[in-house]
Amino acid sequence: MPSSYELLPGADDSPVILHVPHSAREIPADVRAGILLDDTALERELDHITDAHTAELAEAAAERAGVTPWRFVNRLSRLVVDPERFPDEREEMLAVGMGAVYTRTTHRTELRAADTDPAPLVERYFLPYAEAMARAVAGRLAATGRAVIVDVHSYPTARLPYELHGDGPRPPVCLGTDAFHTPPGLLAAAEKAFAECGGTGVDSPFGGTYVPLEFYGSEPRVSALMVEIRRDTYMTEPGGPAGPGLTRLASALARLLDALPG
Repeated sequence: MPSSYELLPGADDSPVILHVPHSAREIPADVRAGILLDDTALERELDHITDAHTAELAEAAAERAGVTPWRFVNRLSRLVVDPERFPDEREEMLAVGMGAVYTRTTHRTELRAADTDPAPLVERYFLPYAEAMARAVAGRLAATGRAVIVDVHSYPTARLPYELHGDGPRPPVCLGTDAFHTPPGLLAAAEKAFAECGGTGVDSPFGGTYVPLEFYGSEPRVSALMVEIRRDTYMTEPGGPAGPGLTRLASALARLLDALPG
């Protein structure tokens, strides 16, 4: 079975991993068989749920950066598994059927049968992904003494029904933070880097950031920031082509990478 993720090497002395978890639309045939939507409805759901063009954004930023970051890219849709969810009852998105294995769509309609056992998909896809990402972080720690995860996402201009915290501001760039893993200098560098992209906000409409569980809340040498880009700033919604805004955002992301505090 081909790997569901890809680690694209950067410079040996770069501590940075650009993490791109939600950019793909690919769903293996046997996983597709467990999804209740017809093909037209599934394509529409993928338009809404996919962070379109974020892999291209990360690639363009990596090419522009003074020191090439590493990139960890999910090659399967988050409708297979969502690698950024907690795989257990800690996950608040279980309330809307969107734990590690989704049973509901962005519009809260049925995606999979409510009694779907998530364990086989978690075992086959979620756990290997998590272990590989943890190895990637450990590699940066061993090589440079620290690791910086920059989580690259996008989000829709208008709130979708699945959003639990979508009633707050929806800035052009939302920066998701963690009290333990996001130092003030990292946040400040991001706010400065993206200032020319229409402005930034913090933790609204999406908050937090991704750190592999083996380091989460325990390893201060691992820092992390989520970059959530509002889709109207760079693409036609939902699911349409990228526009010139993608280049501007790639340059801003590269500026962040070049300005990361030591």
